[in-house]
Amino acid sequence: MAIVVSIHVEYSAGVERKMEADMSAAGRREQVGDAGIRLVARDGIRALTHLRVDAEADLPRGSTSYYARTRHDLLRLVVNRLSERSRDDAQIDVPAGMTRIEAADFLTRLVDRLARRPIDLTARTALVVELRDDAELRDALTVDAPWRKRLATVCEQALASCAVAQAHKRVSDLVSLIDAMLMYRACRVAQLSTRTTLRAYFAGLG
Repeated sequence: MAIVVSIHVEYSAGVERKMEADMSAAGRREQVGDAGIRLVARDGIRALTHLRVDAEADLPRGSTSYYARTRHDLLRLVVNRLSERSRDDAQIDVPAGMTRIEAADFLTRLVDRLARRPIDLTARTALVVELRDDAELRDALTVDAPWRKRLATVCEQALASCAVAQAHKRVSDLVSLIDAMLMYRACRVAQLSTRTTLRAYFAGLG
């Protein structure tokens, strides 16, 4: 009995150590991804190197290479981390029976919510431009990103809520408009009223 108990204790301790190691590795990967996002947003895509990420994350030299051996691996890690950080940004309930003005104002609040992390927004914009010829990572940032898929669902529901005919056919244009407004915010290229723009969009629907 004592031997069985001892084996059980040793096994449990081994499992706990493995879980701690896995959690530590996951935390370190997030640390690397977060540092990469900050670097891209602040210093541009060319600043994303293994050594710069080590320094930004305050990690020992060579740490980033353990989690991302190549530059493409590092880009993928940063893209995936961006996706994780924004996963729940578009999780919002759409009210039923809205007017078109109410729908525009509702989506204005959603745009404000999507833009609440300017560092992520700036990094995503820079990465989309850099990765425009890399179908895998470009799509992971855009059409396949969980937040964007949820945004498409919210837009369709908002259009249907204010009785826009064939709402499903209008979704792509509305999502693209919101994408453009988010990019304008990231680049700070012009003063743009999200509410005015969205109200004009809804007013112009047939």
